[in-house]
Amino acid sequence: MLNSWWLPTLCSAVGLGIYDVCKKHSVKNNSVMPVLFLATLSGTVFFIIFSALQGNLQPALSCTAKEYSLVMVKSLLVSSSWICVYYAMRELPISLASPIRSTSPLWTMIGGIAIFREIPTLWQGVGMFTILLGYMCFSLLGKKEGFPWKSKGMQLIIAGTLLGAASALYDKYLLNTCRLDRQMLQLYFSLDLILILGTAWILRRCFGHKHPFIWKWSIPATGILLILADYCYFYAVSQADAPISMISLVRRCSCVVTFVIGVIVFHDKNIRKKSWALLLLIAGAALLALAK
Repeated sequence: MLNSWWLPTLCSAVGLGIYDVCKKHSVKNNSVMPVLFLATLSGTVFFIIFSALQGNLQPALSCTAKEYSLVMVKSLLVSSSWICVYYAMRELPISLASPIRSTSPLWTMIGGIAIFREIPTLWQGVGMFTILLGYMCFSLLGKKEGFPWKSKGMQLIIAGTLLGAASALYDKYLLNTCRLDRQMLQLYFSLDLILILGTAWILRRCFGHKHPFIWKWSIPATGILLILADYCYFYAVSQADAPISMISLVRRCSCVVTFVIGVIVFHDKNIRKKSWALLLLIAGAALLALAK
């Protein structure tokens, strides 16, 4: 029998994969900050309507000052991660950026070892090494495509990945240790992101380079897909037996969806070599999932 967290996590992974494709389409040759803000606004409006139709909006609005301060920390982590990732996605091919993002479970596991003293078994260690090897292969392929390790795009995608891993560890703390209501968390988290990203957009317009903005259908689609993926994800993490390292692992297998669509839609290069690197990530992920 499947664990209670498995199916919602798998649904989240599929939604996240399609979300990544829409995100790539929305930021391609476009201004990042308005895309981020408008996508988040669209997703938040969708979530409010969705919660109201379910009859869950009123309970979700109940939030103490302490709970709100905890949610704000998550909002700052995620907004920082998104800003890094969105700028990186504008610069990098999706078949390179998405698999690097998919290594987030590795860093989540490392965080679990450092913070919660979770020592990996032999096969978990092999899986971690395999993912690291795939990660290094993608970095070398990025250098061949004109995106060396020290390039802005690569540095941003790595920073965004590490911040995302920190956010996953924090999710476990919020939903299992602090026992926050998952719908309250998602509502105030989404509202916080509107404030943070809206402020960042205004500051960018006042003091930064003004890249031209183009409205695309994929902007609201990006926000709505993320809300749906996060809804399934928060449900999975809120389960009593939910292991955050395994949830992060299954969720980041969304890179398989983005890799295939990136090949078909965006015509990315070096597909055969990237396929071998992707297989290393999948093999490492399988080892982590099956290892006892």
